[in-house]
Amino acid sequence: MPANSKYLTTSPWQHFAKISSGILGGYILASVLHIALALWLPNPKIVLATSMYSIFIVWGVFMIIPFLFKNGWLAWALYLVLIIACSFAIYFGKLNSPLV
Repeated sequence: MPANSKYLTTSPWQHFAKISSGILGGYILASVLHIALALWLPNPKIVLATSMYSIFIVWGVFMIIPFLFKNGWLAWALYLVLIIACSFAIYFGKLNSPLV
């Protein structure tokens, strides 16, 4: 049974934006989020030890989220804002961290 044509009207650039934000943006966001958690939580060694497995799970969730948007570039914008917010958390977390 062929797909309904009304669901196939998005441009190739929207497909590229959704796929790239899911794969690349999702991985960067998952990694930055775990680094920020390691700097802000009281026991960073446990976070770093379990991050090998939990980054993969969180990345899988972040790969699905862009496909819920109609506009793939909006998903990229959301991921970039979250990456910048986590980067600020890392920067300010390094000031008081015992890891550095």
